[in-house]
Amino acid sequence: MKRVVTLPELLEAIAPARAAGRSVAMANGLFDLLHVGHLRYLEDASREGDLLVVAVNADVSCRALKGPDRPIVPQAERAELIAGFRCVDWVVIFEELTVEPLLRALRPDVHCKGTDYTADTVPEREVAKELGIRVAITGDPKSHATRDLIKQIRA
Repeated sequence: MKRVVTLPELLEAIAPARAAGRSVAMANGLFDLLHVGHLRYLEDASREGDLLVVAVNADVSCRALKGPDRPIVPQAERAELIAGFRCVDWVVIFEELTVEPLLRALRPDVHCKGTDYTADTVPEREVAKELGIRVAITGDPKSHATRDLIKQIRA
């Protein structure tokens, strides 16, 4: 079964689950160099719904957000790695600088963000509120960061 999909494929794939009353949680991120914090974030996010969709930033949005030397790992490979996690049902790549357009299109039941956010600092909180999407902060305390791994490797 293909788990890295386009948005139209995702909407078609989750329709039967939604019709059966199953809930959808969505998490998002760059996931440039995977570390245990990513896994813990996604495992915790998967407990917020019956299905977990993970939105991975495309290379173009990654560069815009993190600078010209990022990403280190190309988007297709990052998406494939995330799709390999047992807790992840579907992966979709998005090019926008925020996940707001995807929230509007997918309308998940829960929008999961990592512990580097609070309910008041989630960038998409107003869109989530407008659409009736619950926001959940998931994962362990933010003690792992890709930028720290990159610094350590470069040192």
